[in-house]
Amino acid sequence: MRRSYLIPEFVVDIEHTNCRRCKRCVMNCSYEALSFENKVVPDNFKCVACHRCVVYCPEQVITVRKNPTDFKGSANWTDRHRLDIWKQAETGSILLTGMGNDLPYEIIFDHLVLDACQVTNPSIDPLREPMELRTYLGKKPDSLEFVETPDGKLKLKEKPPKNLKLEIPIVFAPMSYGAISLNSHKAMAMAAKEMGTVMHTGEGGLHEELYDYGQYTITQCASGRFGVHADYLKRGIAVDIKIGQGAKPGIGGHLPGEKVGLDISKTRMIPMGTDALSPAPHHDIYSIEDLRQLIFAIKEATGYKPVSVKIATVHNIAAIASGVVRAGADIVYLDGFRGGTGAAPRIVRDHVGIPLELALASVDDRLRQEGIRNHASLIAAGSIRSAADAIKAIALGADAVAIGTGALIAIGCRVCQTCHMGRCAWGIATQRPELTRRLDPEIAAERLINLLRAWSLEIKEVLGSLGLNAIESLRGSRERLRGIGLDSQTLDILAVKAAGK
Repeated sequence: MRRSYLIPEFVVDIEHTNCRRCKRCVMNCSYEALSFENKVVPDNFKCVACHRCVVYCPEQVITVRKNPTDFKGSANWTDRHRLDIWKQAETGSILLTGMGNDLPYEIIFDHLVLDACQVTNPSIDPLREPMELRTYLGKKPDSLEFVETPDGKLKLKEKPPKNLKLEIPIVFAPMSYGAISLNSHKAMAMAAKEMGTVMHTGEGGLHEELYDYGQYTITQCASGRFGVHADYLKRGIAVDIKIGQGAKPGIGGHLPGEKVGLDISKTRMIPMGTDALSPAPHHDIYSIEDLRQLIFAIKEATGYKPVSVKIATVHNIAAIASGVVRAGADIVYLDGFRGGTGAAPRIVRDHVGIPLELALASVDDRLRQEGIRNHASLIAAGSIRSAADAIKAIALGADAVAIGTGALIAIGCRVCQTCHMGRCAWGIATQRPELTRRLDPEIAAERLINLLRAWSLEIKEVLGSLGLNAIESLRGSRERLRGIGLDSQTLDILAVKAAGK
């Protein structure tokens, strides 16, 4: 047997003197990193730092830490480069991963700070004054024309386009049934209903048990057309056409056959046990005109519900978004290069695309310059980590933000980046019945509701400090932002002044 050159990424320490040998850690470890041979024995090579054993150990005697073994220092050949080369030298395979880009690129949100009222412009106390977070997504008319009715009243000459009404400017990002469990979807649907917002289905269709949540759901039509049929499209309050994904722009998706059980097979309308392969492009879309045909076909099929188009943030994103809006999209969903995924080649996840902040500012600018900003709303996604990120994204031009990884973290995800293995110990990114039952959808929904409620309160606090009583007043208001430690070119793209100016 050939010896592997790899070393474990993590080390599991167990205080055996205080361990009661209940084996709960062994039963909870879905990666088989722990076994019992008169005492708990760790296999460090299999540990992914999911922390399930740490959380459920009744005596709290388990510690998982990063392997402290040092490599000979090199600023060029990092530990990660060396480990990746050894892995590929042993397997000859593409490196797969889950979640979002974890390389230390500059996070622009962390270099933006907000304004606050002082002296001449009074702030507002959100505990005493009403604060409005309600957001409408969709096309707004260029102007309003009224006609007089026979009884002397005025009414709109033309019916305005349908809009989505959100009570908060935060939605749940597309994560397909297949990539994540049904209980995860149920939790998001329940939380969306409670908070007056929406969840995206992702490209895996909508399970029949969630049909009653249709008014809080945006259904998705992606390149594989999995689970897409007339009833499914009509169930949602809007439809999303997925063109690209921030974590893997330019490539399709792959749900392994072992994750395609009976329920997923029915929902996706594919045979059990077969790989669900999403083509990289839509085979009926090769131009803006083709996209326009699909948008209007969906509108006709759904009674003219709003249609969103999801695109990854790549070079020249402003021109692409302009074309999408001119094709008739009511919402443009911008997915930044730190966006999450259930599975992607690491080379694509980590090295393709551009930061959300730059893309968002460029798109908002371009649409304003072309006089079509009111023709579509913008949803910003791709690692929105806090209410602060959400506020800054809205100040840069977003109408609303979407959270995916943040929502999963709220219900237990440890961001161990092994979603593609289907062994998620927390029952989130898996289809194994013995694991999915670990996630109680009602408890998970409660945690999501708490998160959204907390972020909403924080947004109101910041609005009050800015002297604003409605989120709409902040949208695209970059004068309320300042940059710290950003170069002049980045500040120019963001249209944000440096701090002190």
